[in-house]
Amino acid sequence: MLFELETPRLVLRPIVKSDAQALFLMDTNPNVHRYLWQKPTQNIDETFSMIDYIHKQYVENKIGRFATILKETNTFLGWTGIKYINDHVENGNTNFYDYGYRLDEPHWGKGYATEATIAWLDHGFRQLQIPIMHAYTHHANGASNHILTKVGMEFIENYIASDGVLWNWWKLENNRKND
Repeated sequence: MLFELETPRLVLRPIVKSDAQALFLMDTNPNVHRYLWQKPTQNIDETFSMIDYIHKQYVENKIGRFATILKETNTFLGWTGIKYINDHVENGNTNFYDYGYRLDEPHWGKGYATEATIAWLDHGFRQLQIPIMHAYTHHANGASNHILTKVGMEFIENYIASDGVLWNWWKLENNRKND
């Protein structure tokens, strides 16, 4: 196993095959995909393929998206984490660290995404010594844009993706010292 992170309410741990059903249920919800690519998961085989892809990232990059679990009940909330983007171009960029998250709808608006984001940024900057963290959000996703602003990420620009959708590009430079 790579590592686990803990916050006051959350455990952030590598995604495992037994998370597939919870991931599948989250990713079949059209509301979860409203500000993504409007392509909810159609069958659980897609979920298993995604888990394999994430495991490949763990091996190749020593980082990736992690399961986000509520400590009190051991409930799977979704995923959060840092991904090294080297398999596509986003806003003219590749080979960069991206912070992202996806939580299931029943867990929205409870501060979990903010709590996880703070932990991941701290880990990425202090432990991994990432010089710059990027993120991108759908332009109309007010909740995600608010979270990134709240944790100190800087809005850089809007851009139009290859599918014609308007996105926001964010960054935060590492000004933290390794403890």
